[in-house]
Amino acid sequence: MSMPLFPIGSDPGSSFPELLKRVGLAPSLDGVGELAVPHATTCVALRFADGVVMAGDRRATSGNLISHRGMEKVVQADQHSGVAIAGAAGPAMEMIKLFQLQLEHYEKVEGSALSLEGKANQLSMMVRSNLPAAMQGMVVVPIFAGFDLLRSNGRLFTYDVTGGRYEEHDYVATGSGMLHAGTVIKIGWRDGLDRDAAVALACRGLWEAADADSATGGVDALRGIYPVVATITSDGWSRLDDAELSNVFESIISEVRTR
Repeated sequence: MSMPLFPIGSDPGSSFPELLKRVGLAPSLDGVGELAVPHATTCVALRFADGVVMAGDRRATSGNLISHRGMEKVVQADQHSGVAIAGAAGPAMEMIKLFQLQLEHYEKVEGSALSLEGKANQLSMMVRSNLPAAMQGMVVVPIFAGFDLLRSNGRLFTYDVTGGRYEEHDYVATGSGMLHAGTVIKIGWRDGLDRDAAVALACRGLWEAADADSATGGVDALRGIYPVVATITSDGWSRLDDAELSNVFESIISEVRTR
């Protein structure tokens, strides 16, 4: 193979992936010249009177295709914290498993759990270490939330691709449907929400996101697939079962139908 020559204006520069594209050697798995990486989409979290609620839809997409219908994007990190992911599914799930392992290892070595602030910082370093992959399109942008036993309240943290960590005081959304879900929660959030109201608001945010964003999965009653919704309080992590979520979404459907 001879040395490729590029005319002015089409030189790939120092980017090796771009060079592969220009000479026709880039991997093509979805028929349009792009690597088909499954992506997780919309997740939300918000504070309520006793802690935090985390919720995420179940759909993962590869371009315009649905690659998974039952992916779980909201995962327990330890007894008093959880992680919700958006972005490239493979690196995100690997990051979560390593994060869980590190928290468990710290607790076994030190004899006590890492503080919530320390957990947020640890996840920040892991997001930062993923930056080279993020520069190639495999971005992971998590939400971290938990109940701070030292402060006796729920706390929310969000990140950017460089590992920047930011604390959100009331609510946060991430993923392709974050604009729609975040707007619904912004309008409906009130200080001192009880558990049921907070759960209903999180579910309503996901409902509206699924209604406007094709990458966000809605309720799939045929397959019995509902979003993952969990609360974290002083008593720890608690995931809502599908029976309770079914009632919540039935209420939303009835409201939308009458509207």
